[in-house]
Amino acid sequence: MHPVLFHIGPLEVRSYGVMIVVGFALAVWWSMRTAPRYGIDAQNVLDMVLGTALTGVLTSRLVFVLLNWQGFAREPLRTLYFWEGGLSFHGAVVGGGLAVAVMSRRRGIPFLQLADVLAPGVALAYAVGRIGCFLGGCCYGVPTNLPWACSFQDPFNPHVHTPPSHPTQLYASLSNLFIFALLARMQKPPHPVGKVFWAYLVLYGVYRFIVEFWRIGATSSVLALGLSDAQWVSVVMVLLGGAGWARARFVEGVSQSS
Repeated sequence: MHPVLFHIGPLEVRSYGVMIVVGFALAVWWSMRTAPRYGIDAQNVLDMVLGTALTGVLTSRLVFVLLNWQGFAREPLRTLYFWEGGLSFHGAVVGGGLAVAVMSRRRGIPFLQLADVLAPGVALAYAVGRIGCFLGGCCYGVPTNLPWACSFQDPFNPHVHTPPSHPTQLYASLSNLFIFALLARMQKPPHPVGKVFWAYLVLYGVYRFIVEFWRIGATSSVLALGLSDAQWVSVVMVLLGGAGWARARFVEGVSQSS
């Protein structure tokens, strides 16, 4: 793995941080590109995304640290070293989502309309960010003898390496590139407001639920009934997204018949 891409004097430029920045830039680019289709000014999208990014990063780091406190307890100062890797996507969704809801209300833009614009970009950013996880050596899976297995450095024990393990970061990246492609295609024809967003919740929830089975016992642990905390959150996302999708389809059917 390559946790450090290069040095600028004594400064380490870490792959995880670089990939997060690249993913965020791509998400902003895509969202600004598609916003006019929804009658939303691209500058509004830029302002809101930049304004909520900090909230998303802070909440995602907070959730990750709380879930992995045993590792951080030995060196509490490392809770601030987010560039080394370690962000909870579910924490980012909650924090960033709440911030977007507040700002969209202030701007007079319906939340679901804005969510339809942002959802594909989120999937794209996630796909790129997981490449940073792979390079940084976090979020890997359980040992396997598959030919593409990789050995990772333990982020809390630099001299310890895992046995050949599932590169679940790459599974995540490929899955979310596929999700991005599907959602981007859905943005083209006219559709009920919220349909793209609800689809994202379902697709992400299904992907994460499946991939977690390869992470439990390595970088994830069982919370209850044999499922991890991320899987339980994914179940909620699928149920919520499925209900929203069904409602959007119902509204679409009613509008077409009237």
